[in-house]
Amino acid sequence: MRHDEMIGKVQALAQLPDRGAAERAAHAVVSTLSERLPAGLARHVAAQLPPDMAAAMREAADPATGHGPGAAGERFGLTTFAGRVAARAGTDEDTALRDAAAVMEVLDAALAPELTERMAGALPADIRELLPVGRAVQGTEG
Repeated sequence: MRHDEMIGKVQALAQLPDRGAAERAAHAVVSTLSERLPAGLARHVAAQLPPDMAAAMREAADPATGHGPGAAGERFGLTTFAGRVAARAGTDEDTALRDAAAVMEVLDAALAPELTERMAGALPADIRELLPVGRAVQGTEG
C-alpha cells in the first residue's frame, strides 16, 4: 500500500480533519508500536511499509539509536501505549486510542496476514484489542 493511500485511510477511519493530523497519528502509532514489538519483528513490519513510515518504525526499533522513551521489545500496556501515542501526536489519550485503532486497521490491510498475526501475538491483550476483530481473535496467545 502506498503512503498517500495509507494516510488517506487513516484520516477517513479516524475522522481526522486533515492529512497532517493523519500523518502525525500514523507516525505516532508506528513509532510507539515499534518500541513494543521485538526489534526483529519491527524490522519485518517496517519492510512492508512505505519508506517514511518504515523509517519511523526502524528508528524506534533500533536499540542503537537510543531514541524514544524505551527500547524495542519494551514491555508496556495500553495505558503507556496511549500516553506515548498522545504525546507524539499532540492529542489526548482518548483521541490517541481512536487514532491507534484506525492506524492498526490500515496496518492490518497493508501487511501480509501472517506478519499481522505475528505482530498480534507479540502484543499484550489490551493493545491487541486495537487490531481489527478478526486478527485480534486469531492473534491470541499461543
